[in-house]
Amino acid sequence: MKLRDYVIRRILLAIPVVFGVLAITFVLSYVMGDPVGIYIQERTSEEQVEAIRRLHGLDRPLYEQFFFYLRDIFSGDWGYSVSARLPVTEVVATRLPATIELSIFAIIFAIIVGIPLGILSATKKDRWPDHITRVVALAGVSMPIFWFALMLKYVFFFQFYQAGLPALPEGGRYTFTVLPYTPITGFLLIDSLITLNPILFMDGLTHLILPGFALGYLTLAIITRMMRSSMLEVMKEDYITLARSKGLRERVVIYKHALRNAMIPTVTVIGLAFGGLMSGAVLTETIFSWPGLGRWSTRAILNSDIPSINAFTLLVAFIFVGANLIVDLIYGTLDPRIRYG
Repeated sequence: MKLRDYVIRRILLAIPVVFGVLAITFVLSYVMGDPVGIYIQERTSEEQVEAIRRLHGLDRPLYEQFFFYLRDIFSGDWGYSVSARLPVTEVVATRLPATIELSIFAIIFAIIVGIPLGILSATKKDRWPDHITRVVALAGVSMPIFWFALMLKYVFFFQFYQAGLPALPEGGRYTFTVLPYTPITGFLLIDSLITLNPILFMDGLTHLILPGFALGYLTLAIITRMMRSSMLEVMKEDYITLARSKGLRERVVIYKHALRNAMIPTVTVIGLAFGGLMSGAVLTETIFSWPGLGRWSTRAILNSDIPSINAFTLLVAFIFVGANLIVDLIYGTLDPRIRYG
């Protein structure tokens, strides 16, 4: 099977998953309360309430409402966000780049640190580097994200500032009171490069450090543990013994023969973790006042903003589906034995 046909097949298989998510969000919109409730105020009359129901098709049978719901979703009409006082699509367009930028920074940090730590832990099994790495990984999967984020903020902002040391920003995406920023793509780092503004680039990168580290630490710990486990299994294989018997250097055996096969289960974790970062961003963005979808979804939940909650749920689902597809494609690159069949 050609790669193109495989991609088309996977997209078609993803359609039932997306349809299921759409059905769940539709049902939840009723479980959470009357959809008209977000439009009702103190002076709203019964006639106005009925007019709103007719306007949104809420006076129709449930199956017709679901059809209208699907039509609106695929036509780009995702409703009105009461919490942001804007159409949902406009809120998503302005806030999604901030969340993606934070998530990409967090996953890159987790990969760059987690994979080498996992390799080090496996190659130094039961020695002090292995013990330290396992403690770091255990701490990452044990600590709640919100507590870890608050501790980072307390130490690297408050304590550093009190001690007169260079403190990292406590929140926000950039120093808006000092640096002007006019979005072009919505990605601050990319926009700063386009406009040749190194000061804005460094300021935005500095603001990414604390929330990116807080968001990526759990993923780092998972990648480290998976990489260690995979490497230990691969190092027992016969072809590794054969490579060593040929007199190859240990570095060549590890990085040329063992690493590629050990990366296969780790890639699965990385792909799923990227989708998970979207849900983890809810707490991280709230604590660090990051203007992304996670912070917006928190406000939406507090205000019972059903269209916004549904939009956030759908976006996370779409990202998970896309991440799974990308992981399957990477498999074929890492392992030639895998065929698209």
